[in-house]
Amino acid sequence: MSAVSFTVGRKNCSTAGVDVSKMCAAHQAIDKHVKDGMILGIGSGSTIVYSVQRLAKRMKDENLSVVCVPTSYQARQLIIDYKLTLGNLDTHPKIDCTIDGADEIEKGTLTCIKGGGGCLTQEKIVASCSEKLIIVADGAKEVNHLGQKWKKGIPIEVIPMSCKPIQQKIEGKYGGEAILRMSADKAGPLVTDNGNFLLDWVFPETKYCWSSVHNYLKLIPGVVETGLFIDMTDECLVGDSQGNVRLLKKTEQTLEL
Repeated sequence: MSAVSFTVGRKNCSTAGVDVSKMCAAHQAIDKHVKDGMILGIGSGSTIVYSVQRLAKRMKDENLSVVCVPTSYQARQLIIDYKLTLGNLDTHPKIDCTIDGADEIEKGTLTCIKGGGGCLTQEKIVASCSEKLIIVADGAKEVNHLGQKWKKGIPIEVIPMSCKPIQQKIEGKYGGEAILRMSADKAGPLVTDNGNFLLDWVFPETKYCWSSVHNYLKLIPGVVETGLFIDMTDECLVGDSQGNVRLLKKTEQTLEL
């Protein structure tokens, strides 16, 4: 199925001080996919804030019963702040739908780079437990091939003691540079919710079989997870500044070399 365009009313999406493209995509995801009685995975990032706001309004207006499973500390706090029902994978190991953002989305395959905010491992765990993964984003995230716009690299969560050898193995195998992500708020590396470090692999511009890359990286001792989300996304909702939202479905198979 190719991209489909439809419009979300400007009166609902044009609000001072917000990113209209993100908000309209986030609202559309909640309106389209959330039903009474469901278990919903709540992703991380700036776009998901709008999803949670819309969910809170629908739950109040329609008296919906929805249990929310967070993918990060940020998502957990949003659920609590908006007085939604908080769940976890211990009590709800099967999730009906997860709504999350992405740093980059490859058209056709819907392969995504995620983890710019550092929550990739928990995001992938929750997504793997979900019947559907819905990605919401603005048009700047949509590309023909990964790395076209997102120049910060593929996030890779690693056990701290393994950081240096993993850097060397990645660069030796594929080239590019695997950069230890540093904290913006304190001296030293950024630490994930899981107590690990992040490497951002800025890869050379060439054609990759991303499933092979992911599998190679996961087999390196000390690698916890990668920010490559392959064959996981069911659809993407991409908003623009005019309040239009396009539906992207998978139309191509992941490249195999």
